[in-house]
Amino acid sequence: MSDPLPDPFEFMKKLWNPMGLPMPGMVAPTLDLDAVEKKITDLKSVESWLNLNLNMLRLSIQGLEMQKNALAAMTAMQSGPADAGGQSAKNPFPDPSAWWTMMQAAAASAATAKPAEAKPADETPAKAKPK
Repeated sequence: MSDPLPDPFEFMKKLWNPMGLPMPGMVAPTLDLDAVEKKITDLKSVESWLNLNLNMLRLSIQGLEMQKNALAAMTAMQSGPADAGGQSAKNPFPDPSAWWTMMQAAAASAATAKPAEAKPADETPAKAKPK
């Protein structure tokens, strides 16, 4: 029991630095309080920056999902009546060529029809009453 107590700093040094070679990705711990506080402050600023980027990424994903849903709804509206009836939706506007065809047919039938015979006018014009 006469063994002196081991130095905790020596134990920590052996733990973090085996064989005197630094391990990749490991940071040697500092014993300076100001350096530790500075490191904490730096890491908190990195955390807030990463949170900001994460929120921006989430907003971008939500915007793209909304765009995808809007495009899907528009394509469903366009193809909806065609899929339901098996044919394209009826055009609400009348066909202008049908009107033109009807007018041509009416003009052709009027040109080929026999003109009706005119009734002869009275032979004697009505006598005007004297004033």
